[in-house]
Amino acid sequence: DKAAILLMNCLEWLPIYFGILKAGAVAVPLNFRYTAEEIKYCLERSDASVLVFGSEFTDRMEAIQDQIPQVCLLFFAGEERPLFAESYDRLTANCCSEDPGIPIADEEEAAIYFSSGTTGFPKAILHTHGNLLSACYTEQKHHGQTHGDNFLCIPPLYHTGAKMHWFGSLLTGSRAVLLRGLKPEWILRTISEEAVTIVWLLVPWAQDILDAIEQGEVNLSDYDLSHWRLMHIGAQPVPPSLIRRWKKYFPNHQYDTNYGLSESVGPGCIHLGVENIKKVGAIGKPGYRWNARIVDENGDSAADGAVGELEVKGPGVMKCYYKDPEATAAVLRDGWLRTGDMARRDEDGFIYLVDRKKDVIISGGENLYPIQIENFLRSHRGIRDVAVIGLPDSRLGEIAAAVIERKPFWHGTEREIMEYCSSLPRYKRPKKIIFDKVPRNPTGKIEKMRLRAKYGATCLVAAQSAR
Repeated sequence: DKAAILLMNCLEWLPIYFGILKAGAVAVPLNFRYTAEEIKYCLERSDASVLVFGSEFTDRMEAIQDQIPQVCLLFFAGEERPLFAESYDRLTANCCSEDPGIPIADEEEAAIYFSSGTTGFPKAILHTHGNLLSACYTEQKHHGQTHGDNFLCIPPLYHTGAKMHWFGSLLTGSRAVLLRGLKPEWILRTISEEAVTIVWLLVPWAQDILDAIEQGEVNLSDYDLSHWRLMHIGAQPVPPSLIRRWKKYFPNHQYDTNYGLSESVGPGCIHLGVENIKKVGAIGKPGYRWNARIVDENGDSAADGAVGELEVKGPGVMKCYYKDPEATAAVLRDGWLRTGDMARRDEDGFIYLVDRKKDVIISGGENLYPIQIENFLRSHRGIRDVAVIGLPDSRLGEIAAAVIERKPFWHGTEREIMEYCSSLPRYKRPKKIIFDKVPRNPTGKIEKMRLRAKYGATCLVAAQSAR
C-alpha cells in the first residue's frame, strides 16, 4: 500500500509516518499548501490507496473525494469528522501497540516525496528504507546528537529537511519539540522552557530573531538559553553577514550550513561543518558517506575555480522518480545525481553555489515553480506573455517577480494584477510585477537568462552567499 499523510505539524504526524513504515507500506507525505487539484494529482501519481488528513483539509478533500476512487480508506485525525471519512482516533484506540514483526530490507521502498517537474506538477521521488536510514547516520555524524539532546522542529514535517535533521536525534533516542509558529518570542520561549539544544532555522527566521533582539522586541536575559548549543540553516543560500550578526549575540553557538535535495533524502550530502565557520558562504564539503563533483557540459570534472554542475553520490540518492523512467534517466548517471545547481570548488575543496540551472525559485526555503504561476497569469484577458523569475530579497533570499507583456488594448496596473493573483495560495503570489516585453528564442522558449541579467538576478545565489 501507498499511504498518504495530509496533516499540519501535530503529535499524530510522526506515529502515523513510522507506523506506515513499520507496516512495510510506503509513506507519502503531502505538502499542506497543495490545492485540491494538486492533492488529487499526487494521490493518483503515487498510487495512494490510503489517506490520513486533518481538519484544515476537509474542504479540499470534500471537493475531490468522489474523484479519487483508488483511495479506498480515508482517515480523519481530529474533531468534527466529515461523513466521508473514518475516525483515525477511534480506530487506532483499539489497535495493538506491539511490533507487527514484518521483515523489512534496506532496499525495499519506504517513502514517496514530491518535488517539481518540468510541467510544473510535482515529481514523485521514491526512497528506500536504506535511504532513510542513511539520513539518520549522516545527520548524527555531522552534529553529534546524544541521548541528552533536544531538537526543536519548526519546519513542516512533510518536507525532507525537517524530518531528516531530526533523524539524527531519532537514532540516539533523544527528545524533540514541535513548534507551530514562527514568532521570535515563541521560538526563544520554547527553547528556554523545553531546554532545547539544537535548532534548525531558515534564513528569514534567523533574521527575524536578530531583528527582534536589535529592535528591543525581545530581551535575551528573559530566557534560559544555556542548553542551546547548535544552530544550523539549510534550504537556501546563507549570507555570511547573517552569521556574523548571529555570533555577536550567540558567540558560543556551533553553526553549520546544510545542502541537499529531496532526491538526496534531504540535507547533508554537502555541509559546511561546525569546525569550518571561517568558510561561511560556502555550502561546504561532501557529507558523511557522500561524494560530490563539479562537471562541465561534457560531464568531465571541472577544474578548481571553474563553474559547472554539481553532482552528488551517496547512500541517500533516490531509487527513482516513481513511474517516470525518462525523468529518472535525466538526473541519475552511474549513481551520480545531477542537482541542477551550478557551483565552483575552491583550492581547499569547499563548494560554493553560483546559480541555479533549474528555474525553481527558493523563497524563504519554499520552492516556487514559475510555470505554475505563469500558467495562471496567462489566463488573464490582458496578458499577452509572462515570465516569472527570482529576484534577490534580503529576508527571503529571493522573491517571485512576474515580467508581464501586455496586450495592446490593455493598460492594467500592478494593483490589478495583485488582485487577480489573490485566488492563488499566498506563497505562490508574485511579490513584484514588471511590465516589459518577454523575450523568446527562435524555438519559442523564454530567455529567462536575459531577464535575470536585465533585472539584477544574474548569479543570484553567488550574490546572496557573498553578503
